[in-house]
Amino acid sequence: MPHPVAREDEVLLLELLNSTPVVDGVQRDLLAVDGEAGEWARARGGSGASAEIARLRRVRDRLQAVVRGAEPADALAPFLDGVHLVPELGKGGLRWTLDVTGDARLSARVLLAWGHLQETMPGRLRPCANDECRLFLLDRSKPNSARWCSMKVCGNRLKARRHYERTHRTT
Repeated sequence: MPHPVAREDEVLLLELLNSTPVVDGVQRDLLAVDGEAGEWARARGGSGASAEIARLRRVRDRLQAVVRGAEPADALAPFLDGVHLVPELGKGGLRWTLDVTGDARLSARVLLAWGHLQETMPGRLRPCANDECRLFLLDRSKPNSARWCSMKVCGNRLKARRHYERTHRTT
């Protein structure tokens, strides 16, 4: 049985994966500038320390490759060294606590959320079907049929492009 993962950690996972968006045709990196990356990390419960930011960048890049299928899952193994879940019994029952050094805490939460989704919702975390988009989506729909990070943006754009190509074909 998978360990419980807070919904906020699933959000953190998607936010980290989606921290390299394409804006006006140019790929951006929301973690490229140390000061902005520090603010990003602190807003999500991290310290914003340079070691934490460097680790988040490496985890993000490797995890993006794994989710895209360009690298195997075991490429993430080095980032799990020293990560432990410790059981604690209390009045409310059993609770799992993350035991990891401070600079690795945020990236460990991301990896645990990814692992949890792999177990409980296999195949539902995936890249957007728009090849020009760098974002990822978590498909929570019953039929598991979501293809785009945003129907309003990528979905409409691709549907409009296909319609244009169909109606303007040269014969």
